[in-house]
Amino acid sequence: MPDIIAQAIATEGFYWLALTIFIAGLIRGFSGFGSALIFVPVAGLYLPPSSVVALITIMGLASSAALLPRAWGLADKGEVSVLAVATLLTVPIGIAVMAQLDGVAVRWIVAVVAAITLVALVKGWRYHGRLGKVGLSGIGGAAGVIGGLTGMAGPVVILFYLANARHIATVRANIILFLAATDAIIVANLLWHGLIGAQVFVLGLVLSVPYFATTLLGQAAFRPEYARAYRGVAYCVIALAVVTGLPVWE
Repeated sequence: MPDIIAQAIATEGFYWLALTIFIAGLIRGFSGFGSALIFVPVAGLYLPPSSVVALITIMGLASSAALLPRAWGLADKGEVSVLAVATLLTVPIGIAVMAQLDGVAVRWIVAVVAAITLVALVKGWRYHGRLGKVGLSGIGGAAGVIGGLTGMAGPVVILFYLANARHIATVRANIILFLAATDAIIVANLLWHGLIGAQVFVLGLVLSVPYFATTLLGQAAFRPEYARAYRGVAYCVIALAVVTGLPVWE
């Protein structure tokens, strides 16, 4: 085994990280979102913020490779383009803020964002207003800041975009396509700023294997008529991850 792979596997908490991303892949496969809400709080127990953001976005690209073929034909590419352009402009802001904060502060931000998102999802809160290009740009911009800071670009899109009048399959495809674009943007920015080392990059590739596989399994299990049950499972797993990742346990 090459030394760099052995070093990646020797990362503290590797097997917990692998188990977490295994489960997160299943959730993303059948729901289209939620993997970062599950993985990021747990990964923060073992890794610094920049490594956590790098890992979830590198693995996100691998997961997207499993989901994009089906999502591409269903997505509204015009809307996704507006979201992605706004994200492109604001991701550097989130990364800059993340670089200035200590790890515990970022973990608290992750916990708060994830908890608020979960409560809003459980209570059924969504933004039902009409979304034009300005609204879409605002959502994409906010997602870019939060994604660059925490690796979790999804919550803003889920809460402010998911409820708009659209067939569930189209909304799911739009989110998958947008998150793929966001992951690519964040990874490019992290590389530009030298925040992804060789070991973290290889660790991301290693963990991408179970993530890719379970994303495919989750996608195969997806049935629109069972969407409510899928959400219930996702909410329970997200809640467990948030509680587990709280800094108070140390």
